[in-house]
Amino acid sequence: MTRRMSIAAAINAGLRAALESDDHVMLMGEDIGRLGGVFRVTEGLQKDFGERRVLDTPLAESAIVGTAVGLAMRGYRPVVEIQFDGFVYPAYDQLVNQVARLHHRSSGQVRMPLVIRIPYGGGIGAVEHHSESPEAQFVMTPGLKVVAPATAHDAFWMIQQAIASDDPVVVMEPKRRYWESGEVGDTPEPLHASQVRREGQAATLVTYGPMVRTCLDAAEAAATEGVELEVVDLRSLSPLDLGPVVDSVRSTGRCVVVHEAQRTLGLGAEIAARVSEECFVHLEAPVRRVTGYDLPYPPSRAEDEFLPGVDRILDAVDSTTDDSVYAGGES
Repeated sequence: MTRRMSIAAAINAGLRAALESDDHVMLMGEDIGRLGGVFRVTEGLQKDFGERRVLDTPLAESAIVGTAVGLAMRGYRPVVEIQFDGFVYPAYDQLVNQVARLHHRSSGQVRMPLVIRIPYGGGIGAVEHHSESPEAQFVMTPGLKVVAPATAHDAFWMIQQAIASDDPVVVMEPKRRYWESGEVGDTPEPLHASQVRREGQAATLVTYGPMVRTCLDAAEAAATEGVELEVVDLRSLSPLDLGPVVDSVRSTGRCVVVHEAQRTLGLGAEIAARVSEECFVHLEAPVRRVTGYDLPYPPSRAEDEFLPGVDRILDAVDSTTDDSVYAGGES
């Protein structure tokens, strides 16, 4: 049986299901209780489960994550909300030096069933520190798993799968898509599996999170001109499941990677390298990247020019059929 809901409502429903099924699950974060979070994702949960299981914390991200580490070591399954992406940096030391390492440091004796929810990305007209895309900094940290749901179905199931995991999982939530609705079915996909969202033959668009919708819009626009683009949603950023990507690129011969984060050392660089290694003899053109620029995130009035859009994606696709692409250049 399917039901239709927004991504925010799907996360709320997934958290509710986890709280109901396991008394060791607890939520922690700034204003997540009485207020329900700045995006109202946790609305109603403190009322129904009480202040000991849905805990409003001080404005201290390092302390929040550090406390969650202790709780996880004592058998709880804490779910931490970082209010905005740019606020995660005070907790970065905890995430890199404690959360990611304790299982290995203890030779497997200590589990770390901890979930860190991070609303991330731009497109909401926010001020500084509210529109960052720091996912690559967690992907490059061994010991952390990172997922990025892009649909209501995935949002509902992935948050529950992350909570059930004995490993620490960073859940990157596309905040500008919170209010977009979709069908939520009864069967989850594997947590760390990529998925083809649209089939096509002309080129492969590889993306995740908020850019999945943008790439699907680009594919719709291309289809009106008879160009069918395949869209692959990574879903999991660490570990990466590149099997569907490789299969797709071997078929289309062209690949464009799309993400909001800055280009240099962004996740697109790793994907481009691995696709080039696996698909070299099948590629008809170099792998292209459409990303944010190597600049601090701009004021909101300029974010439409900073973020990848349909036109930039289609320009990159066009360039993969243009011999001049071999002279270099990126979108």
